[in-house]
Amino acid sequence: MKELKIPPIKDGTVIDHITAGNAVKVLHILGIPKSSSSIVSVAMNVRSRLGKKDIVKVENRELDPHEVNKIALIAPKATINIIRDYEVAEKHNVELPDEIVGIVRCSNPTCVSNSSEPVKSRFIVMSKDPPRIRCYFCEREPEDIAERII
Repeated sequence: MKELKIPPIKDGTVIDHITAGNAVKVLHILGIPKSSSSIVSVAMNVRSRLGKKDIVKVENRELDPHEVNKIALIAPKATINIIRDYEVAEKHNVELPDEIVGIVRCSNPTCVSNSSEPVKSRFIVMSKDPPRIRCYFCEREPEDIAERII
């Protein structure tokens, strides 16, 4: 049986251990394909020793901390591998900060963070795995965090 493999990348980022089925959400967070001309490889429902996972490879792009925090909301066990000249130059586990500012929109339409006031959304992280957050202003907990990412 012939097995297809994703080729290695020279420079860029590999996001590994994404919760199975969430690779498309990661692509959305990264603005792919809208704002990217990079070559992107996606593997979904890949067998691993811990079950199934997704993997995203993005050539010629390194993620900023803001993007990593967004990924942590939907894939709390993901790892970020920075690739330079075909080698892993850096490897990081994603980790949610204790507070999230300007990343998630509150689900309460009357929350001050959704008004015309110059207030950024702000959430307290109640649980990191699975992610649970609570609005700092109105104390509402959004049910589907991935749908509320800005």
